[in-house]
Amino acid sequence: MMTLYSGITCPFSQRCRFVLFEKGMDFEIKDVDIFNKPEDLAIMNPYNQVPVLVERDLILHESNIINEYIDERFPHPQLMPGDPVMRGRGRLVLFRMEKELFSLVQVLENPEATNKEQVKAREAIGQGLTMLAPSFAKNKYILGDDFSMIDVALSPLLWRLDYYDIKLGKSAAPILKYAERIFQREAFIEALTPAEKAMRR
Repeated sequence: MMTLYSGITCPFSQRCRFVLFEKGMDFEIKDVDIFNKPEDLAIMNPYNQVPVLVERDLILHESNIINEYIDERFPHPQLMPGDPVMRGRGRLVLFRMEKELFSLVQVLENPEATNKEQVKAREAIGQGLTMLAPSFAKNKYILGDDFSMIDVALSPLLWRLDYYDIKLGKSAAPILKYAERIFQREAFIEALTPAEKAMRR
């Protein structure tokens, strides 16, 4: 059985929980208090961060690596595109998302970041999401009509917009409609921790 060490408010852990529930398989989630981490976390992950996935003698960290492993290990429903060209495009979108959006999420999650750094990060995330928004006027999901790993990756940020105090203008309406589609998925709802539910009222 797979065990996921997961932060109860960690957006990167939320991605992994979402995929595990989407797959509908047997797994165990161990909640980790990121302000009081267990000592064995640093042994499992040299960066001493969650999420960490353990399956027998395999230990993985970094949410996108964990999720691709789960997707390959349990291929139904498939969350990375079957077509190599689309899979390559999907990975490129994931890479850009990490670089342009989630690097800024890490600033917002960092209690040591200055107010100025956080304000700048909020503005940049808002601009980045607004630029993405027009593609959702014609696409149901990021890669078209099919829900994929890329939607999983973006969803924790969209869930936390109010929590992070990120304001989006009217031109971002398509991405907010898209977000609601994701939030209605059964696996998304099941994967939320009580602390994450409290982020949106």
